Amino acid sequence: MPDNANNSTASAHAQCSANAQHIGNADYAANTQHTGHSQIATPAEMNPANSNTLSSEQASVEKQKVFIIGLPRTGTTSVSVALLEQGLKVAHMAFTKQAFMLADAISDVPCFSDYRQLDGLFPQAKFVYLERDMVKWVPSMQMLLGKMLPHLEAKSGRFHPIMKRSFRHTFAIDKVAAPADEAHLIDCYQRHQNEVLAYFQGREDFISLDISHAGSLSRLLQFLGLTTDCPTLGQVTDRALSASQVKSAPNQLLQEGISQAKGNIQPQSVNTSEHGLDFPKLNAGTHVAAWHEYKHPNKVNSNSAGPQSRKFFDYTL
Repeated sequence: MPDNANNSTASAHAQCSANAQHIGNADYAANTQHTGHSQIATPAEMNPANSNTLSSEQASVEKQKVFIIGLPRTGTTSVSVALLEQGLKVAHMAFTKQAFMLADAISDVPCFSDYRQLDGLFPQAKFVYLERDMVKWVPSMQMLLGKMLPHLEAKSGRFHPIMKRSFRHTFAIDKVAAPADEAHLIDCYQRHQNEVLAYFQGREDFISLDISHAGSLSRLLQFLGLTTDCPTLGQVTDRALSASQVKSAPNQLLQEGISQAKGNIQPQSVNTSEHGLDFPKLNAGTHVAAWHEYKHPNKVNSNSAGPQSRKFFDYTL
């Protein structure tokens, strides 16, 4: 059983399930056979696009997709986890067509770099841009790049080619001597923000959020037409508690056992004050792996294989 199977009552599960149904809940079997009950087309049923760039890739989609197009270190993990708790199927990064087909919401790579192409492929989608105070974002992004840059190198880097492409496109890591330079990162952030806001100007399928602001989760759920009745929202950081976090507890707690350590490390619960729901605080500080450590049955594998194996969409930036 999933480790969160007993975290809510049957009625709450029914409400969260209803939330997922509102967005759409297309379940593909392992053999990817189309049953006729899904609201989303299989790759063979996709309609040709008017754009030569998109070719035959445009999806004939009735169900709503949600794309989180904020840059890394703006809260993409926190948003992804919150949407999982609402019953949505979520991919934090997606490198295959099938991952996009299976997920209701996709965040991070390649969404922040490919939002224009995804807008053409999924005309019913909603887009969520994430802002963050530059004073906090720059050092956080510098920390992330310090860990990632060796693996983003074009030939020898071990990261997925789609991830490398997204970072090259947005952060010009292959064109500047110091990709983590403060001035360079500020320029990248501002350019990306200006382009996003200009592209979606006046559109009702777009929202911009700062997840540190009070009630920001309530704003997102209202934008998506979802309820806020899932009690598991306040427990997300508890399930994301990792072994590395437990090891960071005082030695006396470790001697008392892992379960005792977990009991003494207080998760940061979701705020349900009069201002509305706030997002769980995940991947704080130098922590970058909370998504991998978080256990939930609705997580979608970034490398999911489908009818065309692990092929990606045929478009260029």
